[in-house]
Amino acid sequence: MEPLAVAVVGLGWWGRIIVPLLKGSAKLKVVCGVDVQPVALDGIPTIASFDEALKDPAVQGVVLCTPHTQHADQIVAAANAKKHVFCEKPLSLNRADVLRAVTACAKNEVALAVGHERRFEPPLLEVQRLARAGELGTLLQIEANFSQDKFLSLAADNWRMSEKEAPAGPMTATGIHLLDLSVGLLGPAQHVFAKVRQLGSRLTNGDTLAILVSFRNGSNALLSAVLATPFDGRFALYGNKGWAEVRDKAHPESPQGWTLTRTLRGKDKQVQDYPPAKAVLANLEAFADAAQGRAPYPVPQEQMLANIAALEAVFKSAKSGKIEEVEANR
Repeated sequence: MEPLAVAVVGLGWWGRIIVPLLKGSAKLKVVCGVDVQPVALDGIPTIASFDEALKDPAVQGVVLCTPHTQHADQIVAAANAKKHVFCEKPLSLNRADVLRAVTACAKNEVALAVGHERRFEPPLLEVQRLARAGELGTLLQIEANFSQDKFLSLAADNWRMSEKEAPAGPMTATGIHLLDLSVGLLGPAQHVFAKVRQLGSRLTNGDTLAILVSFRNGSNALLSAVLATPFDGRFALYGNKGWAEVRDKAHPESPQGWTLTRTLRGKDKQVQDYPPAKAVLANLEAFADAAQGRAPYPVPQEQMLANIAALEAVFKSAKSGKIEEVEANR
């Protein structure tokens, strides 16, 4: 089967990482780039109009690397043009917009995928397997942290640091990955309490975020995200039969591998090192598999909706200072 022909929309920092990454794929081919600013791509034509890309019969799908508030309208437009959609996280900033996007993709029978590559990292795939197999028993609680200082070098007017595009400071940059993993393992969230402050940087909408998420099944997630400290990544899942923890050795943008530690009741602690892996590419190729009918996309759309419903509650709690109910529960 021929590779899925895609347009990469938004050629800023992340879009310029995606394009060369896809040159090594047998499942996807970049046929054009789209950006409002002139951008040179090696051997790949670029255009300024998203609508023009949607009208191009050579484009079978789009990879959206655009500001968050543009995602829902772009997904709907692409779906209505019968283009498959891979959208960088978050799908949107509220549940209503994601529901609109998911509905449009279903109506037009196109695949929808989202840039939560953490789900595709080999040690986290093993944690998910342990949970599904019941080896950890009843799942009780998650403790996770994803912190970095990459944004300190961005210009003050960069959209990734604006209150409009990134409410609750680190949430849309790193915290959203932890929330997505938590929803995938523990199910829909019920209540959220979040606190964000500007403590150690010039990031005016906050650099330090702490979240307590309570889930419908009674379990909890304690999530931390900081944008004013060097990289640290940890994800731990606790059950009544054992626990598993993944620690990153380096930032996912330039992975150096991971360490997975697991302890099951009555057994010795096991520590396993994992080599680097291209999780971003694995996610994009899973999108291509879904678009071309080889396999379902492994992130169910109900989890996409549940993640953004919880995200919206994080924003509300960070602003109100109160415990907020997740909208889907009302």
